[in-house]
Amino acid sequence: MSRTSRAATKPKRSNAITRKKTFPKNGLAIALFGSHHSHLAQIENSLKVVIHARGNEVTIAGDAEAVARAIGVLDALYQRLEKGQDVDQPEVDAMLRFSAAPERPMPGMESGVSVRNRMVTARTPTQADYLSAIDESELVFAEGPAGTGKTYLAVAKAVEYLVRGDVERIILSRPAVEAGEQLGFLPGDMREKVDPYLRPLYDALHDMMPAQQVQKRLESGEIEVAPLAFMRGRTLAKAFVILDEAQNTTAVQMKMFLTRLGENSRMVITGDLSQVDLPRGTRSGLRDAREALADVEGIRFLRFLETDVVRHLLVGRIVHAYNNLEKWRGAGAQYKNDGSAPEDNET
Repeated sequence: MSRTSRAATKPKRSNAITRKKTFPKNGLAIALFGSHHSHLAQIENSLKVVIHARGNEVTIAGDAEAVARAIGVLDALYQRLEKGQDVDQPEVDAMLRFSAAPERPMPGMESGVSVRNRMVTARTPTQADYLSAIDESELVFAEGPAGTGKTYLAVAKAVEYLVRGDVERIILSRPAVEAGEQLGFLPGDMREKVDPYLRPLYDALHDMMPAQQVQKRLESGEIEVAPLAFMRGRTLAKAFVILDEAQNTTAVQMKMFLTRLGENSRMVITGDLSQVDLPRGTRSGLRDAREALADVEGIRFLRFLETDVVRHLLVGRIVHAYNNLEKWRGAGAQYKNDGSAPEDNET
């Protein structure tokens, strides 16, 4: 039986076309189309095409380029299902994002990270570049707004490297900078005071490994989660090292941390220069490093934009709204669609 399209009428364009696509396996076609054809509706709404489904066949009508993108998205999702991978709303969204860059191939399983008996795959072209950069370079900087997967993907890569035996330990660090709260008034000893600042790193770890494995590796020292101040004087060899929230380091702290890199190690620095919590007038170490190291061979810099936000759909809209507000106020440039640099709170 034909599915009633959510679009009122077929798009009226001079280059409008209609194409049919058949998927061999009925069971996979059902999963591909989604519950109540929700995945097809998602593609319709994003690409402004009209899709009718009958059995394991779809008919797609609309602008020629949009129809080609829709077919490419469906083919890529069907290939995931053939390999035993799930297809859900975020995966459909990911393929739609990749389809917007026709010069790039759709992501396959080779672009994913294998953790906890599952694959964590790139959901934007920038994420795919990020994963490749981590494999290819010993030091990678990733800047961009919240929700773009900077920390999550870095932790996934760290776990993959540890389990595979490419490194002997994971070291996760953050500057314990107060965002309006007073650290000294928190109850407990030093560890209890700083742990809340490191909680996002623990959360990412537990998403990649069973809780008992995380605890065991923390106790053995294979995984270390520590504030940035604890890194001074150390040489971090045979390790996968991640510095999160790097926008809240000072220039001196950043230089100290970068020079901890030892033999056979990987280091990933993540941060968002639109959310600097340093005292006014203090220059962000992340900005300082970007300017000082821009031309240093062997270092990669990745810039995530608001279009790379992959959390809840509202997160991307929230980031966009705040960016527009800051530009309207004339308070300094935030992340823009053209990739221009934001300003921190330097005076």
